[in-house]
Order: sequence, then C-alpha cells, then structure tokens
Amino acid sequence: MIQKITPFLWFDGNAEDAVNFYTSVFKNSKVTKVARFGDNPHGEKGKVMTMEFEIEGMTFTALNGGPEYKFSQAISFLVNCETQAEVDHLWDKLSAGGEVQECGWLIDKFGVTWQIVPTLLGRLLSDKDPVKADRVMQAMLQMVKLDMAKLQAAYDNK
Repeated sequence: MIQKITPFLWFDGNAEDAVNFYTSVFKNSKVTKVARFGDNPHGEKGKVMTMEFEIEGMTFTALNGGPEYKFSQAISFLVNCETQAEVDHLWDKLSAGGEVQECGWLIDKFGVTWQIVPTLLGRLLSDKDPVKADRVMQAMLQMVKLDMAKLQAAYDNK
C-alpha cells in the first residue's frame, strides 16, 4: 500500500549522505528506491537524483534539488521515544555536527529539525491536574535534551 502523504526533503547535493546517515541512526529503517540523473541539465549523470527510504514504517523521499531552498525550523520531525536510552541514542546521533536547542529540539548536520520526545511527556502534560502538568512544563522549559526522570520528578513534586 502506498503511503498517502510522504515527506519530501530537498537537499543541496548531499541527499545520499543524508539518507545513509538517517538509515544508520534509526534501527528500523532502510533505503527502498534510488533514481539517478541521466543526461539532462538538472544534475550530474549517475549522481543520485532521488532516494526513497523508510524510518519506522514511514516513507520519505530525498531529492538532490540544488541550493535554491533550505530547511526551516517551521517544519520538524517529532520522534516519540519510549525510554531514556532511546532519547539519548537519537539525541546523540542526530545532534552530532548539528545544533542542539531547548525542549528536545535539534537541527541535524543536514539542516533538518527534529524533536526527540519521550512519550511520557505527553502523558504528564495532559494530566487532569493543572498544577502537576504545569510543574512538568516548567521543568521541560529548563531542559535541552529531555530527561524522563526529571520530568517525572517534577510531576511527583520531588
């Protein structure tokens, strides 16, 4: 079955490097299709034009489109993590050579913005007790990489 909506990522000549990087970071990932430039003025013959790849069952397409467009933080990929080990692994890999930001956000070395978020955060922030949820929010606002133990401690008021 074809995915109805597919994120399409425009790179400036380094789509193959980016795809190889992403598929090395995420355990459940793979390259599924590669199309190369032929004889045309839009790209070097034999170089990757597009690559289709999957991460955790979601299909992405990467294009070597040129320097005309850059990534923006207005769009990001939120990655839900079940454990602190998963948060740590993805944070360390994706932030290498990039830029870390607050509240679990980072920009990778290719300019793509990611949110590395424990699923625990959503549960704590949506608690019916607004005081508990606010403590969690205040704790999160002080973090760069999100720490599940500290978020839980804020919730528990410890």
